[in-house]
Amino acid sequence: MIAKYLNYLWMHRGQFIRYFGVGFSGTILDIFSLWVLKEFFGLIPVVAVIFNQILVLLYVFLLNKKLSFKARGQTHEQIVKFLILAGANYIFAICWMWVFNHWLEFNYLLVRLVNIALSIARNFFLYKEWVYKVASNKLKVESL
Repeated sequence: MIAKYLNYLWMHRGQFIRYFGVGFSGTILDIFSLWVLKEFFGLIPVVAVIFNQILVLLYVFLLNKKLSFKARGQTHEQIVKFLILAGANYIFAICWMWVFNHWLEFNYLLVRLVNIALSIARNFFLYKEWVYKVASNKLKVESL
């Protein structure tokens, strides 16, 4: 199964590289904003990650739509799917921070980086095949 998924990534490597670039820049924005919210605004890491995710989500959606997947189609439909996936990621990120930083007392930045790393490949597949995918009949209608 892992070999099949790696082959899938290899077949779509150009798109994956663009997606990874967006994700990398999003990670920089994520970590920097998390650090600013904690260190300069005094928020606890769990609360800081709640706020920084709003900024990061908007940034990632727009860049992935335009650059990574060059998606056409209904932005409304895509953003609803994106937000469903983001909601699942959001809840997971908060729980992850709560368990590994609050309870187990690992460094909050390290906790966030590991969480992001685990999400990369899973989210690429879901973005490509679900969020930004345009049904073939819709594409034909839109191109007329």
